[in-house]
Amino acid sequence: MGDLFATLPVLGMGPTWEELKLGLMGRTLRRTVTETDLVNFIGATGMLEAIFIDAEYPEAAIPGRLVPAALTMCLIEGMLFQTVVQGVGLALLELRLAAHAPVRVGDHIWATLEITSIRPTSKGNRAIVGSTVSVYNQTETRVLSYEVVRLVKGRTA
Repeated sequence: MGDLFATLPVLGMGPTWEELKLGLMGRTLRRTVTETDLVNFIGATGMLEAIFIDAEYPEAAIPGRLVPAALTMCLIEGMLFQTVVQGVGLALLELRLAAHAPVRVGDHIWATLEITSIRPTSKGNRAIVGSTVSVYNQTETRVLSYEVVRLVKGRTA
């Protein structure tokens, strides 16, 4: 890269651990869960459960075109990766997930994120950061929540 490009800041990088504060909260944008999202996800993962592949499965306990909770989490993680994790996320260390309500094709989902812990490691250029993510649908019903612990990069090399 030339000198001009080397001096330009990179847009879209997430905050280093030093820039985070306990209790810091934010929200993602909203996105619609599509039939294509569902088909691609179950095809890639092999989650060929009847309730996900048969839109009119007669024995389904919950009506509608359901999507796996794992897909909902992955869509939200994708939005977080493009903002707060990009360039600073070093490793996923722990994840605890709870499904609260069904998500269906056509639902609009978004999430809040709250920083719940920051623990610098013995190497000063990284920290273990815990956060809680709560996912909502278009009626602001909480559909999913999860606690995630990541290894996050710091400012220093």
